[in-house]
Amino acid sequence: MNYNFPKGAPPFWLLILMLSGCTIPGDAYEPQIGPSQTPAIVSEVQKGNTDAELAARQRPEILARFGGEYKDAKTERLVARIEGALTAVDENPQQSFRVTILDSPTINAFAFPGGYLYVTRGLLALASDASEVAAVLGHEMAHVTENHGYQRAQQAETEEIADQVVAHLFPNDRVNELATRAKGKMRLAAFSRLQEVQADEIGIRTIGEAGYDPYAAADFLTTMQTYNDFLSGGTSSSTQAVDFLADHPSTPQRVALARDRASAFGQEGKVGERGHDYYLNGIDGMLYGPSPDGGLLRDNTLLLPQIGIRFAFPAGFTAENDNGVVQAGGPQDSAIRYDSISDDGIGSLSDYLSSGWVTGLDKESVHQVSFQGLEGAVASAASDQWFFDVVVVRANKKILRFIVAAQKRDALASITTPLCDSIRKMTDAEINDAKPTRIRVITAGPNDSVDTLASRMDGVASPVEMFQIINGLPDGYAVHPGELFKIISSR
Repeated sequence: MNYNFPKGAPPFWLLILMLSGCTIPGDAYEPQIGPSQTPAIVSEVQKGNTDAELAARQRPEILARFGGEYKDAKTERLVARIEGALTAVDENPQQSFRVTILDSPTINAFAFPGGYLYVTRGLLALASDASEVAAVLGHEMAHVTENHGYQRAQQAETEEIADQVVAHLFPNDRVNELATRAKGKMRLAAFSRLQEVQADEIGIRTIGEAGYDPYAAADFLTTMQTYNDFLSGGTSSSTQAVDFLADHPSTPQRVALARDRASAFGQEGKVGERGHDYYLNGIDGMLYGPSPDGGLLRDNTLLLPQIGIRFAFPAGFTAENDNGVVQAGGPQDSAIRYDSISDDGIGSLSDYLSSGWVTGLDKESVHQVSFQGLEGAVASAASDQWFFDVVVVRANKKILRFIVAAQKRDALASITTPLCDSIRKMTDAEINDAKPTRIRVITAGPNDSVDTLASRMDGVASPVEMFQIINGLPDGYAVHPGELFKIISSR
């Protein structure tokens, strides 16, 4: 089936207390148990703490940005166990912490003044054991206890004032002003790196004193860098990008320093607990990759089982799903963007296309169309040297939106037509088979190797390399029967 698009469409890229019980001897004792009026929970402990109250107000925005809170009792207990061990030896016993697991596939962790810590399920999936997560949390706790957020804000303010002074004294000296600003940015970057090193040192001391392997910090920095390099090679979706490294740069010198600080506790491999098996059991079944609410990307086909629709990106396109916003790049800088919105009060799809949400729309090109019995509408738009096709489809109280971009108008039809032809309803069998990928924990058998265990993965590119990365294994690792490993699987 051919779809006629007279012209083109718009730029799509303008886009977490432990309570100890005691018993009182005496046969006549009758316990009177009831809820406390001042419960020992983080929100109560932090009452009156201006920093914590500010961070609490920012929490909804953080949750919205990172896909909400990941709710799984087993995984939450695991993280609470690790955090509890660290809090018991924290350098500031007056500081309370609240850790939230974010429902995001990215590898990230960050802290807010007042003790609000956040860690993504993507980071939990990448970590090999409890000691590595302890290293991350210990690092973020150090940022809080050392007031690094305040210090950096003050440093930034100082640099801004300096910039303003230069601009006032030398209003016409643009070169001098730019040089001063560049130096200010360099000083701020160096200041931030110093904070990261300081947080590393405190975090390593904290995890060592808590009984975890202090070398885990260096190990996880290395794993994150390896994974980042893996992504950079184009062998996996950037939706699992190591965002942690953007603000916590990993360098050989930093890893070496982390190992040096850990050596104060003893020889590597002979000190501290790794917590490997109980950690894996705690994340067994955890969601991996984008939330299924945004669709399941299998090869180049996006499955939307919640609304019973599927479609495929044309040959030559590489698609990435970022929690429901899918962007696919193709030959000669062509691209496709997909998302969906709720069909709430949207009437005619033709009128919707013409309502102003598309920049540069040619209203004369808008017309109704049917996709395998599904109601739809198409239109064209243009912007500078780019041409676009816009497609909307109504399905089960959702409006699916596609924008196809190419630098040549004539190239649009060869992209839009196969895309539109692939839009169809899923069968019941397809819906039942469309399951998200999860972390699964398996036990190695007597004949297993890295290759045989990796072969049980699905839904990921380069399974052998991914198996080694997520399990922190070096090249040539010899598998031992009875060992527990993580795999990624939809089964």
